[in-house]
Amino acid sequence: MTMKNSTILVTGGTGSFGHAFVPMALEKFNPERIIIYSRDEMKQWEMAKLFEGDKRVRFFIGDVRDRERLYRAVDGVDYVVHAPATKIVPTAEYNPFEAVKTNILGAMNLIDACIDEGVKKVVALSTDKASSPINLYGATKLASDKLFVAGNAYAGSKPTRFSVVRYGNVMGSRGSVLPFFWDAADKDAPLPITDPRMTRFMITLEQGVELVWKAFSDMEGGEIYVHKIPSMTITDIAQAVAPDKPTTVVGIRPGEKLHEQMIGAEDAPNTYEYGDYFKILPTINTWSPQLDMVKGGKPVGDDFVYTSDANTEWMSVEELQRWIGENLGSSVSGKAPPARA
Repeated sequence: MTMKNSTILVTGGTGSFGHAFVPMALEKFNPERIIIYSRDEMKQWEMAKLFEGDKRVRFFIGDVRDRERLYRAVDGVDYVVHAPATKIVPTAEYNPFEAVKTNILGAMNLIDACIDEGVKKVVALSTDKASSPINLYGATKLASDKLFVAGNAYAGSKPTRFSVVRYGNVMGSRGSVLPFFWDAADKDAPLPITDPRMTRFMITLEQGVELVWKAFSDMEGGEIYVHKIPSMTITDIAQAVAPDKPTTVVGIRPGEKLHEQMIGAEDAPNTYEYGDYFKILPTINTWSPQLDMVKGGKPVGDDFVYTSDANTEWMSVEELQRWIGENLGSSVSGKAPPARA
């Protein structure tokens, strides 16, 4: 599949993902237009300066909660990447109705608009927290995932297809553990560690973008794609960022898991393994034969789970330090660079 000469809409496009996706897509596909849809005019103004003079990049102020505005935004669009979310766990817990409006009702609005306006394919970004969720954010994203999968049946005779990609901890992105440790390393206090047993998946924004492209090229509709990525312990992440800084254990925060999970045992009967990713097929499927979705994948075992503590691939302290130096332009011993937008 190619997006050459196509029109692409990125909802929530001024976030970390959009900042990585837009330049990569411009270089790889040379689309006719990429439309950035978000509600923060300041973020759009800052991002627009990065693409000044490039007529392929357009900006559209709007909120996914605004159904009518979404219909206007998707008019003439071929492909949509859905990236917005109310995703800070405590924020969602204290403002549950707001999280539902963005993460669930926003998904419903987009599904309706894309079907009615004839969008070809939609890929929605999800999170490890949607797998066996224990907090409201994860629960709303699980509901969102279910909506996008069911959107394929909801489309009826219309050709629009929907799939999902599921990420772990995006390295260096806003709100992730790396910027948190960088900020804490500048303070005259030990580095706060929630639990020394804690583990996290590590994925780069570039890997996340490439998984979206994989979904667009492979999808029949309804699949959930999960990238194979390494894990790290929280103590190793802290050592990579601030090797000479003492640590203190502060305890797990409400709604936080000790280990991340991207595929649970309940999904194992419908999960297939490929070279560098897994694919969870829909349990209810009326729109495409399952064999068309499998495409050479190998079924995982009935008791399979994909969790950060039981991972077969691990990132070392030295590998993370090297990544920081190559991608964020700063030595781990120097002043911490700002988080990616």
